[in-house]
Amino acid sequence: MRTDEPIDARQASRLGAFRRFLGFVGPGFLVSVGYMDPGNWATDLEGGSRYGYALLWVILLSNLMAILFQHLCVRLNVATGLDLAQACRARYSPAVAKFLWISAQVGIVACDLAELLGSAIALQILFGVPLFFGAIITALDVLVLLALTRLGYRWLEALVAVLVLTIAVCIGVELLLAKPAIAELMKGFVPTTAVLARPGMLFVALGIIGATVMPHNLYLHSSIVGSRDFGETEASRREALRFATWDSTLALSLAFFVNAGLLVLSAAAFHARADAVTDIREAHRLLDGVLGATFAGTLFAVALLASGQNATITGTMAGQIVLEGFLKVKSRGWVVRAATRGAALIPALLVIGFSGEGRVETLLIWSQVILSLQLGFACWPLVRMTGDAEFMGVFVAPRWVSLLGWVATAVVVGASLWFVAGAF
Repeated sequence: MRTDEPIDARQASRLGAFRRFLGFVGPGFLVSVGYMDPGNWATDLEGGSRYGYALLWVILLSNLMAILFQHLCVRLNVATGLDLAQACRARYSPAVAKFLWISAQVGIVACDLAELLGSAIALQILFGVPLFFGAIITALDVLVLLALTRLGYRWLEALVAVLVLTIAVCIGVELLLAKPAIAELMKGFVPTTAVLARPGMLFVALGIIGATVMPHNLYLHSSIVGSRDFGETEASRREALRFATWDSTLALSLAFFVNAGLLVLSAAAFHARADAVTDIREAHRLLDGVLGATFAGTLFAVALLASGQNATITGTMAGQIVLEGFLKVKSRGWVVRAATRGAALIPALLVIGFSGEGRVETLLIWSQVILSLQLGFACWPLVRMTGDAEFMGVFVAPRWVSLLGWVATAVVVGASLWFVAGAF
């Protein structure tokens, strides 16, 4: 009996640790949706259609940088009890803090524009709703979100998890239908210098990086992770840091599967065509014929709709966090949601109304350009503060983590600026 007792004790300890880990599962899924929003769809489709599997390594690199940034968000809250917006207000002058708030708010509106357009396109594909009216219908989701937020974080996290899994299943089924060339696919994960020699490929690669790391996600994650119980001791907080990092890493791994899956799907289905397929609606029209299944296009549209609605939820939450963190302004969720969506709806309706539905893809690209310009103003203070031993105490980021953070920030900011320059 004595020989069994240590084994039972270890099993009980592992079970207890696993249950504690489950308590930290959720925020990562809320954050992950920002890495598979309609803006990513546009760049992933273009990358696969034009260059086959060659840019898969860019998606992998972007995802690894995202995992690093989200870990730093967790570390910030565990160490200080503050989210990124509150920390910026505490550490910077009022003028700098207000500038960072404006930058974050512009990024949230640009992100919401992408979600609105993505959802409107999905409604048009599924039900034939004109984009103009689809955009208006999508804007009314504020009522649904208002009801959901009253139920609490856990309900939101459960809904988001279901939508994320819906996206993953739809993309997974389409990959099975597409039957990609596995050998070529694996080669795509090996970095090459070809991207530097071909300006068009470089532009798309930079677009993928800029569309993957979302500035509002840094504010969101650094706040909602604080809804968990870290405990009072240093040991329990270190365990919380580890479990919360696992949560975000697992969720972002699923986001990587979706983004890489979209590029692989586009490469397998459209790369052999003479003309690249860069329009989401055109991709939907072609999928049924290319994959030989009448439901392929429908799965594509369902995943797109789930993607848009998912990112809408997290965008609303990020808007409230940024407003309260930077300005100490308490506001009702529906007010923030209505204002954000209104700011995104107006340019969408103007473009659709005056330039026609054919210009929507251009507007979607521009939303990613605006987002790219905001990245540095979120990444820089996050890496700087988490590397400050005086501010972070015993939870200061190790030097190698801070170094990777600075390198990732330089890559993200450089890629964003190059992407914007190329867009102009």
